[in-house]
Amino acid sequence: MIERLELTEKRYKEIQDMLMQPDIITDIKKSKELSIELSSLEDTVVCYQKYKNVLNDLKEAQEMVKDEELKEYALEEITRLTEEKEQLEHELEILLIPKDKNDLKNVIMEIRGAAGGDEGNIFAGDLFRMYEKYCLKSGFQIEVLNAMEGASGGYTLIEFMVKGKNVYSKLKYESGSHRVQRVPVTEANGRIQTSTATVLVMPEADDVEIEIKESDIKVDIYRSSGAGGQHVNTTDSAVRMTHIPTGIVVTCQNQRSQIQNREKALQVLKSRVYEEQRAKEEAENGMIRKSKIGTGDRAEKIRTYNYPQNRVTDHRIGFTTKNLDRVMEGELDEIIEALITEDQKRKLAGE
Repeated sequence: MIERLELTEKRYKEIQDMLMQPDIITDIKKSKELSIELSSLEDTVVCYQKYKNVLNDLKEAQEMVKDEELKEYALEEITRLTEEKEQLEHELEILLIPKDKNDLKNVIMEIRGAAGGDEGNIFAGDLFRMYEKYCLKSGFQIEVLNAMEGASGGYTLIEFMVKGKNVYSKLKYESGSHRVQRVPVTEANGRIQTSTATVLVMPEADDVEIEIKESDIKVDIYRSSGAGGQHVNTTDSAVRMTHIPTGIVVTCQNQRSQIQNREKALQVLKSRVYEEQRAKEEAENGMIRKSKIGTGDRAEKIRTYNYPQNRVTDHRIGFTTKNLDRVMEGELDEIIEALITEDQKRKLAGE
């Protein structure tokens, strides 16, 4: 472990030096790549430096034991520092787990109403508000890119971007089918109904990773539509983009102008194409293992929200909490931390 940490620290210092070189400063692509790598190594290097300081302090405390006047204090310090050393060793083990290169990125999320008709759309709206509140509590910024409102409320589809530090590392486990069990507003007989909404989480793709030729894109301009209000324009400003090689289609109609809708649509298109390429590469390389928590497949049932019992269950890790009311208010940390911990546990076990 120490050898790997020494190499990590060495690489960190190399990148710092490289980022000061004039030829790197003027090369925007290279500079961005190195800055991303530097950021990914920072937590490990800081933790390792703290660990080395603790080892030095521990060595000094062990020397102090020889002095009778300082012996009692030294023994207390040895106990404290030994505990800190063990804690830091555990943290370093986790930090050395191979990282998902997308963890530092912003994300583009898509929520669709699925099974259950109007109730599926209403639940999609509830999920969006849940994520919106979570992002607000976490200091993340959220921006709606495209929204199609349901006739009875909620959304048949809503796409939005989340920006902030390590956003993908927090939200990447949310992809899949979310199931709700409750008495719908639309149910006159008071019967519990099961409905679903699907969530897709994609890391934001940048020009360094993916390049889409203009000739490979078909653009259609049309008039925005919706349930009314501020989302409906009276001019042809909505944009539909089709990536001809893959057949991927994205639309954007929530921005104020056609130019803004074009920019946002292209942003989403790049992320969709990047996500499709990434999934294909993982499948070809055999990287999707049984130990992986979720595959990102929107058909995979990942979580159930049971309103009568105020219960949320994540089926992938068998985690249950009786705080559904608080979860829907954006208090997702307990679930997300449980998913991260289980993922780390499986990776440490080499599964």
